[in-house]
Amino acid sequence: MARNQNSSPRRRGGVAPDIIKEFPVEQPSRLLDHLIQSLPDRKRTVVKQLLAHNQVAVNGKPERQFDLQLESGDVVKVNFTREFRVFYNRRLKIVYEDDDIIVVNKGYGLLSMGNDKTPDGTAYSILRDYVKWANPLNKIFIVHRLDRDTSGLMMFAKSEEAKRRMQHNWNNMVLNRIYVAVVEGIVEQEDGVVRSYLAETSRYEVYSTDDPEKGQLAVTRYRRVQHGGRFSLMELELDTGRKNQIRVHMNDLGHPISGDRKYGAQASPLHRLALHARTLRFKHPMTGELMDFSTPVPSGFLAVTRR
Repeated sequence: MARNQNSSPRRRGGVAPDIIKEFPVEQPSRLLDHLIQSLPDRKRTVVKQLLAHNQVAVNGKPERQFDLQLESGDVVKVNFTREFRVFYNRRLKIVYEDDDIIVVNKGYGLLSMGNDKTPDGTAYSILRDYVKWANPLNKIFIVHRLDRDTSGLMMFAKSEEAKRRMQHNWNNMVLNRIYVAVVEGIVEQEDGVVRSYLAETSRYEVYSTDDPEKGQLAVTRYRRVQHGGRFSLMELELDTGRKNQIRVHMNDLGHPISGDRKYGAQASPLHRLALHARTLRFKHPMTGELMDFSTPVPSGFLAVTRR
C-alpha cells in the first residue's frame, strides 16, 4: 500500500513541491515488477522512465537498476515531480543519512566549517547546499569538527534538537572515536596512555601542562599497529575530545604525526597530515539506536609503515 509524502509542502520562488509516494516491500521481488504492481495506473514505459530519470529510491538511495532484487522490509519511494538528488563530491562522501543526521567521510584539506577567509567550500557549506536542494528551508548543524588536514568520519545534525541532544550529552552518546595515524620513529611501547592538561597560547597553539588550573584534562590511548622504516602506524582512541589533542600527545610521546610541522614533525612522506578518523560509534540522538561506522586505513598509511 502506498503512503504519500510531501517532502516540500511549500517551496520559495514558486517551485512546485515534491510529490513523493512510498511503497513498502512486503515480499521479495524485482524493482521493476514491484513498481508496476504498485503503480497500476502507469504504463510500463512510464515506469521505466521514472527509473531512468533517478526518480526512484530504495531505502533512501536513488536507484536505476530495473532488476534490483528487493527484500521484505525494503522501502521504495517514487518522486513524481523530479529526480532524487545523487550526492557527489570528490572531497566529501556521505556514509549514512536519515531524517536527523548525516555521517560523512571528509577528505584531508577540507575545512569542517567556514571562517572569515573561507566562508564556502567547506564540509558544512557542501552539505548545507545539498539539504537545501530538497527544500530551501532545510538546515544542517555542526556537531563536532575535524581539523582541516585530518580526514575521516564526522557527523552533522539535520535538526537543532538532534544537535542539542548530541552536544549536551556528548560523553554518554559517543561510545568510541578511534583514529589512525602515521608517526615519526618506531614507537617502542606497544600500547599506553598519554594524559595531560591542554592549554592554548595567544597564537592558538595547544600545549600540555601538568597544572589542572591552566588547561583541560585530555586522555589519549594508543596502540602500535605496525612499524617499518622510520615510521609507525598507530591506533588512537580518545577518552576526551580536546582541540589538537592527538597531535599534541603524539609530540609529547616523542613521535609527532607525519606531516605535522606545527607539532614537531620533520618529514611529510605522504604530503599531508597523516591522521584519519577511522571509527565513530554513538547512540542515535533521536532513536537511541547504536550507530557504528568505520572506514579503511588509508593505503598510504599502510605503505609508509610496512616493513
